[in-house]
Parts: sequence; C-alpha cells; structure tokens
Amino acid sequence: MSQKIEFYDTTLRDGTQAENFDLSVGDKIRITRQLDKLGIDFIEGGWPGSNPKAVEYFEQMKGVELKYAKLSAFGSTRHFKNPADKDQNLQALLAAKTPAITIFGKSWDIHVHDALRIKLEDNLQIIEDSLAYLRPHVQHLIYDAEHFFDGFKKNREYCLATLGMAIRGGAETLALCDTNGGTLPHEIGPIIEQVKLFLAEQGSDVAIGIHPHNDSETAVANALIGVASGATQVQGTINGYGERCGNANLTSIIPSVVFKMGLEAEVGKNIKNLYSTSRLVNELANLPHNRYQPYVGESAFAHKGGVHVNAVRRNPVTYEHIVPEKVGNVRRILISEQSGKSNVQHKAEKYGLQLDANDPAMARIIEELKSLESKGFQYEGAEASFELLMRKAMGNHPDFFTLKGFRVINNKHRMDTSPLTEATIRLSVDGNEEHTASMGEGPVNALDRAMRKALLRFYPRLEEMELIDYKVRVLSGQHGTSAKVRVLVESRDKSTQWGTVGVSINIIEASWQALVDAINYKLMKDEQEAS
Repeated sequence: MSQKIEFYDTTLRDGTQAENFDLSVGDKIRITRQLDKLGIDFIEGGWPGSNPKAVEYFEQMKGVELKYAKLSAFGSTRHFKNPADKDQNLQALLAAKTPAITIFGKSWDIHVHDALRIKLEDNLQIIEDSLAYLRPHVQHLIYDAEHFFDGFKKNREYCLATLGMAIRGGAETLALCDTNGGTLPHEIGPIIEQVKLFLAEQGSDVAIGIHPHNDSETAVANALIGVASGATQVQGTINGYGERCGNANLTSIIPSVVFKMGLEAEVGKNIKNLYSTSRLVNELANLPHNRYQPYVGESAFAHKGGVHVNAVRRNPVTYEHIVPEKVGNVRRILISEQSGKSNVQHKAEKYGLQLDANDPAMARIIEELKSLESKGFQYEGAEASFELLMRKAMGNHPDFFTLKGFRVINNKHRMDTSPLTEATIRLSVDGNEEHTASMGEGPVNALDRAMRKALLRFYPRLEEMELIDYKVRVLSGQHGTSAKVRVLVESRDKSTQWGTVGVSINIIEASWQALVDAINYKLMKDEQEAS
C-alpha cells in the first residue's frame, strides 16, 4: 500500500507573518472553507489569545462545519514559571475547542540558553508537561520541533532528547522545522534517517512531519526530500507566504507529491481546485498573482516560441510536464515577436477566424507583428489589440469611426489646487462629423470622456463600457523624459473584459491608441452579437 501524505496548511498563521500580508476574520474563514474544499488535512487557524482577531476567528469557527479538514490551534510550550494547568497559553488553546492542537518547543540548545534562559533539562520538562496536559483534551496533538535541523547539527544528542520528551508527552506527529530556512536539500535525508533510527530505538511509531522555510530558496525541495525520506506530513502555506522569504509553497509541493511521486493524499481527489485556491488567497490578501509560479501561475503553461507552439499543438507533452487542467490551470499560446505561423493560427481559431498557413494575410500579420513589437508593442496583456490587428490584415474589420484630430489642455491656475484638464476631439461616423469637448481627471480620462461623448449618439451601448485598469511602462530610461512609453488599458462591459495597447514617445498618443482599440473592440463585439 502506498504511503499516504497529510498536508498541513499554516497560511492563516505562519503565512500572515509575511510582510504586506493581512487577512480579516472573514477572509480567514473564506480561505478555511476553500482549504477544506481542496482536501487539506489540517488547517492551522492561528494562535488563540495572541490578538483579538485570532480570538474572534476561533469563536466564529465554532459555528462553521468543515467537511474534511481538521482545524488546529497553535501555541507554545508552557512558560517555565507556570504549571501547565495555570498556563494562559495552554488554556487559550483548549478554549479554542479545535480537534487538533499544535505546539512548538525548542530543539536548539542556543534557544534554550538565550531565548528561554532556562536550563536544558528544564526545557525537556516543559515539552513533556505541556503535551501531556493537552493530550486528554484533544483529538490530534502535533509537536513542532522548532529549529530542529539547526539544533541537530549543533547538538544532536540534546535535539533528539527533545523529541523523546514530545513522544512521552503524547504527540502523534513530530514536525521537524527548518525555522531559519538555512538547511540545504542534501542535508535533509541523512538527518531524517537518524530521526527514524532514534524512533525505532524508542519503540515509537509516531509520525514524522517536515516544516521548511524558504530563506535558501530550497523549501519546496526540502519538503519533497523529507517526504521521500519518510515524512508523512508536510507543513506549508498557499503560494509560499510566510515570514522573511516565506514558507514551503504547498501549491508546488502538492502536485509534485501527487503527480510526480505518485503518493496517496486526500488533496489528490480535489487537486483541480489548486489554481482557484491560489488565486483566492492572493485576492483576499490584495496581493498580485505571481504569473511565473509553477503549476498555478498564468505563465506556467504559456507558450511563446513558434517551434514550441507547433509541437504543443501536436502533442502537449513535448513542452508541458503535466496537463494544466489537472491543477485547474489552462494552456496559453502567447503572441510575440518570436511567434510563428502556429501561434497565429492558434489565435485565429480562438477568435473564430479562418486563416490558412499559406494565406497571404498570414505573412502580413507576422510581418506587422514583428514590426510593431520592435517598436515596443506587447500583446501578451493586450489580446484585443492583436485580434484587431489580425482582422485588419485579413480585411474583415469595419471602420466604426475616423479620427479628425484631438487636443488636450492642462491648465493650472493656482499651485494649491489640482490642474484642470480638457480634451477636445473631432471625429466622423459614416460622414457625420462630431466635435466635442469634455473635462476629466487627467488627460487620459478627459480623452476617454470626450471620445465616448462624440460616439454615444451612434453607439449607445458604449455607455456600459468602463476602463478598469491603466498601466504605463517606460520602455527605455536612457532618453529621460523623451523615452518611449507603452500604455496597457484594461476595459470591460457587462459580459467581457479585454486588454489593449499603445506605444509612443508621447504618453497621450500611446493612451489614445489603446483607448481607440478598446472602443473598436467593444463595437466589433457588439456588432458580432447583433448579427
């Protein structure tokens, strides 16, 4: 029978120690439900009593039913001066009324001397006392051996003795922690083998867990080697959030364990939820998604080079190590100056266009694409602009309006007030000329308003379109304020969201290009729906 692996998530406690990472109580409950849906075995909710938010979370969780996951409260061994039944930390853990409790203790003698400032034998005693006190009151009892690997390398005998006391206290799992994140992969296996020998000598069948940090960029590797060496519980966080450089990234570890190592885990039954779980945590923490993240990043299964795309279209295994849909992700074919016919054909199919590899339009599209990208255009985040480019090259994109001219004026009357911005525009629709002006919050907003004002009489559905994101990137700083800029605009209506791009040495001109494409795409889409 294959080894079954437990996954222990500490995003809600260890993850929230990351810089700029914060969650409300409501956010934490939503993530808890999602982790339960994913099939995580243990969810560490926080340190009860450490702050009002933690108290409120555990109180509210008493009314939340989890289908599979076990909620765990986290805390430390008792204070040396307090008996276990009088220790406020241990009492708070019990008051949380969770099916699991995880407590940590010191494994490294330097921490006993310098942090706790007690004798080595006293530390052994508080480990056993704390666990023994909790054991009758909880279903699952986990011991986190803090700084275990550093402690083992400095004082092996004492470090193992702390595990012995945790076993005597009743721990069912010993999680070996690389708290400072400085242990390298080649060190993990031999140390775990020594721990297994020690447990055998003790006659103990207690489970081994692994809790790596990422300060040496090896947390995922350390976790996988830990599993290969016999650890049956992996502790980590979604997207690798955590103090300093972060914790072991479960979104990388989980699919590696399930698909690469072929080990049994409850999360394997629901692993299609991995991508959505990763995104939810980022959204609730109000942090950007890491597009380059393995398995769950937007670029994880993105193909750009023409040779690669051609091979992937024939057989995805040529450039993909797993099927992206297994983790809830999707394959993406990118358009760039490296693109060949295969990329363009793939996009044509996506847009519902009939484009043969030998069609003269194909050569025109590729030539235009490479020319534009050499000037700084980029279409990975602006597929609407690329679809318009393709349709123009194929001759099936109508002209919805013609620009006659525009002017933008910034006027600042007083230094203690914001400048006034006005845009004036002249355009024609089917020979009917419009000449309008509009004020705005800056030149781009004023241009956007003036253009819509001129077009609404002809295209009323523009009313439902809105600009939701606007990004400017300086393409080369060597020319100072005369440098070329690229503007990316994100727009949406009631049903769709799309991106467009513009490039110029003039930021107003670049913005205009992106705005025109955004409106043209909206009008084209509406026309297609009406036909």
